[in-house]
Formats: sequence, structure tokens, C-alpha cells
Amino acid sequence: MLDTRPLLIKTDFPAISRGILETLQVNLGYKCDLTCTHCHVNAGPNRTEMMNLETIDLVLQHLHSHAVRTLDLTGGAPEMNPHFKYLVSAARATGAEVIDRCNLTILGEEGYEDMAEFLAGEGVTITASMPCYTEQNVEKQRGKGVFQDSITALKALNALGYGIDPGLQLNLVYNPDGINLPPAQAALELDYKRELKQRHGIVFDQLFTITNMPISRFGGMLLAKGLYHQYMNTLRDSYRAENLETVMCRSLLSIDYEGFVYDCDFNQMLAMPLVMNGKSRTHLSDLGKQDLTHNPIAIGEHCFGCTAGQGSSCGGALDN
Repeated sequence: MLDTRPLLIKTDFPAISRGILETLQVNLGYKCDLTCTHCHVNAGPNRTEMMNLETIDLVLQHLHSHAVRTLDLTGGAPEMNPHFKYLVSAARATGAEVIDRCNLTILGEEGYEDMAEFLAGEGVTITASMPCYTEQNVEKQRGKGVFQDSITALKALNALGYGIDPGLQLNLVYNPDGINLPPAQAALELDYKRELKQRHGIVFDQLFTITNMPISRFGGMLLAKGLYHQYMNTLRDSYRAENLETVMCRSLLSIDYEGFVYDCDFNQMLAMPLVMNGKSRTHLSDLGKQDLTHNPIAIGEHCFGCTAGQGSSCGGALDN
């Protein structure tokens, strides 16, 4: 796979610094039952990297000592980590919100049949990938059969109260197919709600539109098709300075499966670690009760992806 990292490190993106920590985003491993074309993690069934129990306990210690409001679990398919349920239950016991970034299909895989009920029982927020409400577009990005499996999972989640009970939030994530920026989030959410309700009887809470990042699998595709510079020009030309105030890296810490710390998930995939006290790499065990407010954020060309147009974050558009 072609690598965009050498093209992204040098940048004239504006310097920014961290604010108050609100969210720990933890990558529990790169193993996944899918191999999506837009995946910036390059996750798949053959990946073996997985967070161990010792590191998970460090996450829980940090969550407690810093009174972090939200634990955001990602992967890969985070549910495939053998300690997933332990982490979720322990985090919920602290009063923190837990977000599961779920690919939906995992809920129907052998060995995970009770996962949806577990998530509902713990009051976990589900943020699920659903790049379109039509079968053709979903399967172009995510693989054959994924659309119907996703619809089945969404119906099962609705049956448990997700998208209906205010305490069981169900949010969907849209990624563009190709080199375009996402359309207006609010309007697209209305389309999703209408189409999924009419076609399948499915309801959900919010739609998050996320810009594709020019890294890993998607970045390699851009290089292979000679579209990298065109896409980067689109991101740079659509830059909006007002989005700098609310980019997710100001209030989020990203933790990789080994426990090393980054300003965001995208920096994690580019091996651009958080720099603290002159150290070139910081582990969660090094942080203790360290306050990272005002710490400089590691930046690169990919940062234009979060500030283009309506802005983009793991919680969708920034201008909503």
C-alpha cells in the first residue's frame, strides 16, 4: 500500500494547543471483521494488534484521576478485544459516558450475539458506520453483504430501545465515497431519517458527517489513482479558520493499543505522538495527573481535513 505520511508531515497549518481534556479515545486494537476502503486505520481480519489488560487498567486509572467525561472506544472493531466488556462496565461504574464506535456487522458475528444486549444494559452510546442508506453505496465502501447485515443490526438495536429511549443513543456516521467533502450534515441527516424509516422502519438519533482523511488505506488509494494532490487542494481551498476553535484534538486524547498517547486518532495512524516535556513519545503511564492544557498539538497537512468546509470530527461537523 502506498504511504502518504512523507507528504503530510511538513505543513503550514496554523499552530494550535490543547484545551481542557474531555474525552479519552482508546483504540482497543486493529482487528476487524471488515476491510473498508475509507478506513484510516487499515483494520481487517488479519490484524493481531490488541490492547492488553494491563494497559486497559491504565486507561481506567486515567479516566478516574482526571475525571474524564467520555470514554470513546474504537478500533478495528473494539468489541473484538477480549477485555471490552470489562472496560465498558468499569468505565460506566465511574459515571463516564462510553461510546462504542461499532461497525454494526460485528453484532451478528459468532461469539458476539449477546453484545447488543450488553451495550444496552450498560447504557453505552453507539456510534455506527453507515456511509449511505442505499445498498450499492454501502457495499462499494464496506464489502458485499454488509448493508443487509447492518440493517439487521440496526433493527435489533431499535428493538432494544436504541434510537428511541433517550438513554440509549444511536448515532450513524457518513463518509463520502471518493474525493468530495461531506454534504451539509443537517440536511443529510433528514434524508437518512426519512429513507431508513420508510424503507426499513429504522430510527436513530443523529448523523455525523466525517471527512475522509488522506492517510492509510484511503491515502494509498489517492496516490494509486493520482488523486492525492487534487484532494489536498480541495481540503486546503476549503479551509475555514473558525473551525480551529472546536477541532477535536483540543479536548481529546488518543491512546493506541500499546498505551502511547497522541493528540488525535489520525496522528496515531501517522505515528505522530503527543510531545510532552521534550519527550519524543509519551506513554499513558507517564502522564500521571499531568495537566496538558496549552500543550502544543502535533500538526500536519491532514489537519486541513478537520477544518475544511463545515469542519469534521469524530462527532461530525463542527459548525452544527
